[in-house]
Amino acid sequence: MQDNMNSMAPVSSLAVSDRSEFIWKCYAHVVGAILSLVAIETYLFKSGVAWAIAQPMINSPGTVLIAFIALSWAASHFAHRLQSKTAQYAAFAGFVVVWALMFVPMLAMALTMDTSGSMIESAAGMTVFGCVALIATVMITRKDFSFLRSVLVWGFFIVMGLIGASFLFGWNLGTWFSVGMIGFAGVAILYDTSNIMHHYPQDKYVAASMALFASIAMMFWYILRLLMSRN
Repeated sequence: MQDNMNSMAPVSSLAVSDRSEFIWKCYAHVVGAILSLVAIETYLFKSGVAWAIAQPMINSPGTVLIAFIALSWAASHFAHRLQSKTAQYAAFAGFVVVWALMFVPMLAMALTMDTSGSMIESAAGMTVFGCVALIATVMITRKDFSFLRSVLVWGFFIVMGLIGASFLFGWNLGTWFSVGMIGFAGVAILYDTSNIMHHYPQDKYVAASMALFASIAMMFWYILRLLMSRN
């Protein structure tokens, strides 16, 4: 979910080979970020550090929810403002580490509810299936989904309003909120994938990867939240 992508000609104007290289670089970086996130979480939980991190965060679920949404928004807007590759990679790495910390309380609660870890595996599998389907939709149809930006902007403010209202009035953001946020993440994935195919400049593959990774992380978060609420 990003704009101001104007440092070079858009990827859609490139030769087929250059466009393909850009797209595969983006997906390679996304996969690398996912594997790095998994590695960090594995270390945190095997070392026992995760449980120490999780306890204070579990006691403030609303704050964690707001922080996670803010993180996803910031990641999808931040990297493309950085010009040097070094700065873009540093920002991406930093965001992955912060994401890993933000996932700790949710994963800890899921493991408490299901010590086998099958709930987390199910959420991961559903996320992969959903993301592959959405990305394939864009790649097969080659449709430009940039018109979804307004949906995402309004959706963001609606979500923040609902969270704020839940604090003020004690509302419980339950199953339907998670379902809505999964849909919101799906729209973001369509939008980010479309930008990768049509609008990003050739030198912004790190920023493009970060934006897509943010949307995938958000989808996993809310699928896992939904499964936990149904358990």
